[in-house]
Amino acid sequence: MILHEHGHGAGQRASHRGRLMTVLIITTVVLIVEVIGATVSGSLALLADAGHMLTDVAGLTLAWFASVLAQRPATLARTWGYRRAEVLAAVGQAAVLLAVGGFVLVEGIRRLIEPPEVASLAMVIFGVIGLVGNSIGIAVLAGARSENLNMRAAFLEVVNDALGSLAVLIAAAVIATTGWTRADALASLLIGALIIPRTLKLLRESIDVLLESTPRGLELSAVREHLLQVAQVLAVHDLHASQVATGLPVLTAHVVVDDSCFQDGHLPALLDQLQQCLAGHFDVEHSTLQFEASSHAAHEPSAHP
Repeated sequence: MILHEHGHGAGQRASHRGRLMTVLIITTVVLIVEVIGATVSGSLALLADAGHMLTDVAGLTLAWFASVLAQRPATLARTWGYRRAEVLAAVGQAAVLLAVGGFVLVEGIRRLIEPPEVASLAMVIFGVIGLVGNSIGIAVLAGARSENLNMRAAFLEVVNDALGSLAVLIAAAVIATTGWTRADALASLLIGALIIPRTLKLLRESIDVLLESTPRGLELSAVREHLLQVAQVLAVHDLHASQVATGLPVLTAHVVVDDSCFQDGHLPALLDQLQQCLAGHFDVEHSTLQFEASSHAAHEPSAHP
C-alpha cells in the first residue's frame, strides 16, 4: 500500500487586507452620513440602506479578520491553517444580510399601507453621497472579487449598497416630482429584493463547503472513469472530494491495481500518472490515493462507492 499526498501548493493567495480596510473605512463614513440623512429626511429607503451599511461594516470587519487568519501558516494541529476562515466569514455575512433584508421587506410593506412624510431633497443629497462612496468601494474590490468566497461576499455587499443608494435617488426623484411618498417604501422593498436572492446563493455555496460537498463542476463519475482508463487500474472505490476553501479542492480514493504492480516497482510511476490525470483533467492538485492489490479487495468494506 502506498499513501501519497501533494504538498499544500506554492503558497496562499495574495492578501486582500488593504482592499478590505479601504472599503471598510469608506463604508463606515457613508454609514454615518446615511444615518444622519435618514434622521433628517425620515426616509425608510435611506434608513434601510444605512442598516445595510451597518451590517456591511460588521461584515467587512469580519472579512478583514478572516483574511488575516487565512495567512497564518499551517501547523500539525491545523494542517490547512485557517483557510476555511474565509468560508465562515462568508456565512456570517450572509446570515446578517438575510436578517436585514427581512426587516426591510416587513417595514417596507408597513409603510406602503401607512406612508409617512419624507423630505425628498435630503434623500437626494445623502443618496448621492452613498452612491459615490459605494462606487469607490466597488472599484477597490472589483479586481479581487473572484479570488474567494470572502472577497466575493464583501464585493456583493458593496454592490448591493450601491443599488440601494440608486433606489433611494430614484424614490427621491419620484417624491419630488409627484409627491407620491409610497415611492420611498417601494425603494426599500427593492433594496430587500436585491439583498435576499444573492445572499441565499452565497449562503448555499458557503454551506456546501462546510458540509464537505463535492465541489461544483467536479463530477466524481467522470473522475472514476478517467482513473479506470489508466492501465493496470482495476477498480476505484471510497472516492471522495471536498473543498477546504475557494480554489482548494481535495480528493481521496482507494485504487485497486494488478498484484504485479506491487512486485515490479511500478507503483511510483502509476501514482504520478494518476495524479497528473487528476490535476490536468479536473484541476485537483491535492489528492491522496491508497493503492490496493486486487487480491486484497475482499478485505475492504463496501460501504462507500
